[in-house]
Amino acid sequence: MEQYFHISGSIPASDAVIIPFARPKSVAVAGNDPSTGVAAERLYATGTPVASAGKSVSIGPPPIPARKRGKRMSRREGQNPSVRTRLNRTKGVEEYFFQYWVDVPGREERKRETEVLGPVTSMTKSEAERKKLEFITKLKLNSSSYRIPSAKTFAHAVKHYREVFAPRMLRDNTFDVANGHLKNHLEADWNDVPVEHINIDSVNDWAWKRRKEGLSWTMIKNILRTMQRVLSSSSKDQRPPFSLRGLAIPERDKLQIKMKSREKVSFSWQQAKQIAAQVQKLERLGQARKDQYATLFILPSAADMRTSELFALKPNDVDFKADTIRVDESSDQRTKGRIGECKNVAAYRTIVMHDAEGREAMRMLKNYLKKYPQPDPNGLIFRSQRNTPLLETNVLHDGLYPALRALGLPQAGLHAFRRGCNQRWELSGLNPAVLRQQMGHSSEKMTALYTGQIPLEEVKAAFSKAQLSSKSGNKIVVLENVENESAA
Repeated sequence: MEQYFHISGSIPASDAVIIPFARPKSVAVAGNDPSTGVAAERLYATGTPVASAGKSVSIGPPPIPARKRGKRMSRREGQNPSVRTRLNRTKGVEEYFFQYWVDVPGREERKRETEVLGPVTSMTKSEAERKKLEFITKLKLNSSSYRIPSAKTFAHAVKHYREVFAPRMLRDNTFDVANGHLKNHLEADWNDVPVEHINIDSVNDWAWKRRKEGLSWTMIKNILRTMQRVLSSSSKDQRPPFSLRGLAIPERDKLQIKMKSREKVSFSWQQAKQIAAQVQKLERLGQARKDQYATLFILPSAADMRTSELFALKPNDVDFKADTIRVDESSDQRTKGRIGECKNVAAYRTIVMHDAEGREAMRMLKNYLKKYPQPDPNGLIFRSQRNTPLLETNVLHDGLYPALRALGLPQAGLHAFRRGCNQRWELSGLNPAVLRQQMGHSSEKMTALYTGQIPLEEVKAAFSKAQLSSKSGNKIVVLENVENESAA
């Protein structure tokens, strides 16, 4: 026989449920014994023990906590507040008023507002009721089209990003950069701001404030890209609430950004050989480090490798017979050089070293491995004395910067060798698709950014090779198109 109990207590009447269960013979039901009946209700409502025939029967809490119910229009009965009167002591008149509830972005609780309809002497109560209904209708508080604002703030989105999205979707170094943007620039200004209030207008106000404080537009755009990812990771449609296309950057600043991009330092092949020779003259370095740094500066100038890829190079990645270098790992400088995945899918590639510069670099690398062999095929070619990955800061401060100062060349990082290699390949007429693959870029736009402003020496060399023929004319046109595309 089944017995039904109504669960009461703190549960609202609208949410009360009826639970059927088989009545135990040893447990009295409500009506037979009032005390045990109450105990039975408490058992099924709260899970507390009930004495039955000398035994204790209990129901524990559910294995999964109940999910907190969010705001839903379907669970609201609609607002129809009553019109009341009160004495306005300031004006000394009696007036009609009513109170209603409004949702506040960034808050779970609703806020109660008061609306004064007018003095009692100027309208009847029926007119006050009609005016109230017009006001409620205009606010669309009872309409099915009313959109309840999100109770989430930027702090909620950051928490989801750190605890859920980043551990699943991001590499450690990518999250490290984003976390720096959050801690240093975003959280202090945006944590308490409701997500509903974050739009391109509020973003522009913040961007101009930071620009006046000295941040560059490039840095501001990088920070806002992090902000977009944080907000989109916790939204239902996975889209940020604003686009960087709406960022209000003055035209003169846009021009300056493009000019600085073109003026980035690049080292040609001849300059790379001069830098490598100058490293051999540095007195503060031992011979092993001189040879290591010299090879490190020549290789990216010939192979167009990223620094992180260069520091992760292993003997089994190099094929001296085929003159190729395989790239399938990279060194993360933010985690002390830990070897891991490459930057993106396009970064996994095999670099062909079939030009004169590439073959010269392969001979130099082969001689280096003969002098400093790495018996483990999975070991690092370029490593520290403790057999750990190199740190870029040490290579720059101990090797590259002193050599640049001695030669009177502008100070730049190892990426300048990569830019120089890109320019050399592009000016030689290498197919754009092949060039993009050799560099490990995912788009033509990124490859075009590396061309920049062609040094005058390269321009003069191109003209000196040109001949008074149709072929030489085509070369000049190619050179002109390269420079125009990089300036666009």
